[in-house]
Amino acid sequence: MSDEDKKFGEGSEGAFDKGNKKSNEFGDKAKEESEKAKKSTKDFVDDTKKAANEFGEGAKKTANEFSEGAKEAFNNAGGAGNENKKILAGILAILLGSLGIHKFILGYQKEGIILLVATVIGYATMCIGIGVFILMATGVVGLIEGIIYLTKTDEEFYNTYQIGNKPWF
Repeated sequence: MSDEDKKFGEGSEGAFDKGNKKSNEFGDKAKEESEKAKKSTKDFVDDTKKAANEFGEGAKKTANEFSEGAKEAFNNAGGAGNENKKILAGILAILLGSLGIHKFILGYQKEGIILLVATVIGYATMCIGIGVFILMATGVVGLIEGIIYLTKTDEEFYNTYQIGNKPWF
C-alpha cells in the first residue's frame, strides 16, 4: 500500500471513529430524550387519570345532590308530601265534603263511597223532605273534617290519618 493510501485509510478510520463516537453520543442523547419523553408521558397519563377520577367523583356528588333535591322537590310538590295532602284533603272536605272526595284522597275508599252514596240518596229523596237532612249531614261531616284536617299540624295529620288510618273525625 502506498503512503497515500495509508494516510487515506488512517484518515478514514479516524473519521469512522469520530463518526462512531458522535453516533454513540447521539444515541445516548436519544436514549436520554426517549426516557424523558416516557417519563413525561407517564406523568401526563397519571395526571389525566387523577383529573378524570376527581371529575368522576365531583360528577357523582353533583348527581347525588341533584337526586336528593329532586326527591325533596317531589315530596314538597305532593308526591309523598304530608302538608300538601293535608291541605288538599282539608280544602276538598270543606268545599265538596258531602261527596267524600277528601276520603278518596286519603285512601279511605269505603268511607268515601259511604259519603258519596249518602249524598246521592239525599238528592234522590229531596222531594220527600228527608233528603235535605241527609245532604246537610254529609255536608256538616265534610265541613268538620276539613276544619280538623287544616287545624292539625303536619306531623299530627300524618300520624293520625295517613299512618294511623283513622277514617272519621
